[in-house]
Amino acid sequence: MPRPPTPSHPCRQLARPTNALSSAVLPTRKGSMTGLGVVFRPQLPPERLRAVARLADDAGLEELWLWEDCFLEGGVSTAAAALAWTEQVRVGIGLLPVPLRNVAVTAMEAASLERMFPGRAILTVGHGVQDWMGQVGARAASPLGLLGEHLDALRALLRGERLSVRGRYVQLDDVALDWPPYRPVDVLAGATGPRTLRLSGEKADGTLLTATTSADGVRRARKLVEEGRRAAGRDGAHRIVVYLLAATGAGAGARLRAELAAEGVEAGADVGVAGDAGAVAEAVRRLAGAGADTVVLQPTADEPDPEGFVRFAAREVRPLVP
Repeated sequence: MPRPPTPSHPCRQLARPTNALSSAVLPTRKGSMTGLGVVFRPQLPPERLRAVARLADDAGLEELWLWEDCFLEGGVSTAAAALAWTEQVRVGIGLLPVPLRNVAVTAMEAASLERMFPGRAILTVGHGVQDWMGQVGARAASPLGLLGEHLDALRALLRGERLSVRGRYVQLDDVALDWPPYRPVDVLAGATGPRTLRLSGEKADGTLLTATTSADGVRRARKLVEEGRRAAGRDGAHRIVVYLLAATGAGAGARLRAELAAEGVEAGADVGVAGDAGAVAEAVRRLAGAGADTVVLQPTADEPDPEGFVRFAAREVRPLVP
């Protein structure tokens, strides 16, 4: 989520499966270990993903996150490949831009991933970068309205419901998944602004925050998400995931400063970290203390050793993060 970074047969519906498979439960900030992940950035060619994914799995990394950036790599195709090449690591898509996707297609793909790889795919949807959406003729007049309609329909379809919807953006006529997941699939929303953060609390199961989010920004996001949840009368857990721009090794400080400058982040802002495992772990702990359930290390676009970065996260940073 960086900056510019066939409906079911209406005449039949298969019974919802009852032999639910066991699957991982998304962690929450309340009393659980901080989750740690790494981003495979789409500035790397797709053929690099296999080696990075397998290394992440072998090293015991908990999560590997992928981006669907225009016009680099597809989120679902890369996630499916990464899941097929691995056994344990969870694979997040952060995020799928809803203007590009019919909600029925999103639901079909999410359900397929969940049934093939139970509990290992993490789905996030969001507005997308509006300039990119304009380039492909998909820019919505109301991105917030579109995201809200998409979240409502997507979560219902993944619960196995049959829907007829006549919204401004989402149009469904007697649609249900013939192969619904064995359990409801958690859907996260990418959010930055106050209205989208409240919407995420109201309609999503978790929120994904960008790498330009400071610890104070995580606190504000958590507060706004909770406002949305209270307004909707929702209880239970809501997962907060935040990217942390991180650099280590030779030239780490210069690489970090250059990327932050490209993002328009002022010098001295409490965003990003450069240094050894201790420094990175301390930055992770700050974000966790502010309310993040999972911190995903985002290497700089010019990271010279993506595989080494994964090893660094799994073997050196992870032991320092409770």
